[in-house]
Amino acid sequence: MFGLTIIVISVVIFILGYLISPDSSPDANEQKPELQIKKPGFAIKLLKIRKNEPDHSVNFLVRMVNGEQNNFTYVTVYDYTFSGNDIVVEEYTGNEPNRGTKIRYNLADVVYSINSNLPIKNDEKNGIIEFYQYESNQKIGVSVKDMQTAIEKDHLITKKYLLGTDRLGRDLLSRMLIGTRVSLSVGFIAVFISLFLGVFLGAIAGYFRGWVDDFIMWLINVVWSIPTLLLVIAITLVLGKGFWQVFVAVGLTMWVEVARIVRGQVLSLREKEFIEAGRALGFKNNRLILRHVLPNIMGPVIVIAASNFASAILTEASLSFLGIGAQPPKASWGKMINDHWAYIFTSDAFHLTFIPGASIMIMVLAFMLVGNGLRDALDSKSIDAKATVG
Repeated sequence: MFGLTIIVISVVIFILGYLISPDSSPDANEQKPELQIKKPGFAIKLLKIRKNEPDHSVNFLVRMVNGEQNNFTYVTVYDYTFSGNDIVVEEYTGNEPNRGTKIRYNLADVVYSINSNLPIKNDEKNGIIEFYQYESNQKIGVSVKDMQTAIEKDHLITKKYLLGTDRLGRDLLSRMLIGTRVSLSVGFIAVFISLFLGVFLGAIAGYFRGWVDDFIMWLINVVWSIPTLLLVIAITLVLGKGFWQVFVAVGLTMWVEVARIVRGQVLSLREKEFIEAGRALGFKNNRLILRHVLPNIMGPVIVIAASNFASAILTEASLSFLGIGAQPPKASWGKMINDHWAYIFTSDAFHLTFIPGASIMIMVLAFMLVGNGLRDALDSKSIDAKATVG
C-alpha cells in the first residue's frame, strides 16, 4: 500500500503538472542568478513588471501540459521607494550589505503593457500618467496614486521557495514536480515498447517453436549478453541525445526479459486441453494466441512490467546523470544530481543532491513493492496455500 500510495501521488503530479508547480514556465526554467543555492524556506520580495508584449495566456489544458510563458518579468527587491511617477527598486544581490543597483521603473510600465514606441506623458498637475496600450494603441490616463496602490497590492509579492533554489536560481520544488513527468513518461513508454516486443516475440517463439523459437532465443541471448546500460548508451548515441530518444533506447533493451517469461508461459499453455480443443474446432493460430493464450499469461507479464517500470526510471536517471538523457533545460532528477553532486560535501547545500536522489530511490522502491505485491496476489500457489491454512 505504501508503494501504491507513492505511485498514485506521482501520477496525480504527472497529470496536473504545471497547474500545481510554483513556477509554471515551460520546464520550470525561470532563472534568477542572484538567488542561486538558497536554503529551503527562503523568501524574497519580487516586483511583477508587465511585459510590453502580447498576452501569453493559454487555456487550461495547454497550461497543464506545456506550461505557460509568463506575462511578467520578476525583479528581486531588497528595498523600494516611490519617487514621483516612478518606483525606485534596489535589487537584491544575496550579499550583506546588499549594495544592489537602484533602478527606476515608470509606474505605468510596471502595471500595464504599454507601447514603448510612443511617448509616456506625465501630467504632474493632475497626478496622471498618460500612455498608449501595447495591443490596442489606445491612449489612456491613470492616476499615479491608483497605480502606486495597485503596485503595493498586486505587483509587490513575497515568494517562498519551499525547497530552496538550485545553482541557476530556479525553484527546486518546481523542478522536482516537473521532473516527475520525465521519470514516469520514460517508464510508461519504455514499458509499453518492451511489452509490445516482448509479448509478441515470446508468444511466437513459445507457440510455434521450431526454427522460429531457435532464432528468437538466439536474438534474446545476444541482447541479454550485453550489459543493459552499455546497450542503452549505444542506442542513445545512434538515435541522438534527447527526451524521446531515451524512451526508445530504454524500451529496446527491456523486452528480452518479457520475451523469456512469455515464451516459458506459452510453452506450458500450448499443450493444454483447451488449446487442443481450439485446434480441433478449426480456430486459427492468431485467435488461439490472442484470445486464449495471452489472457492466461497476463499475471506474470503485469509483475514484470512493474519491475521494468522501476528499471526504466533508474536507467533514465543514469543516462541523464551521464549527460546523454533528457537535455537541458528539461527537468530530470538524474541531471539535477549531476549538476549539484559537488554540493553533497557541503553542510548547507547537500539537499540539492539528496532530494532528487531520495526521490529516485522512493519511486523505484514503490514500483518494486507494487511488483512484489502483484506477484503474491497473482501467484496461484500462494493463494492455494493461504486457502488451505485458512
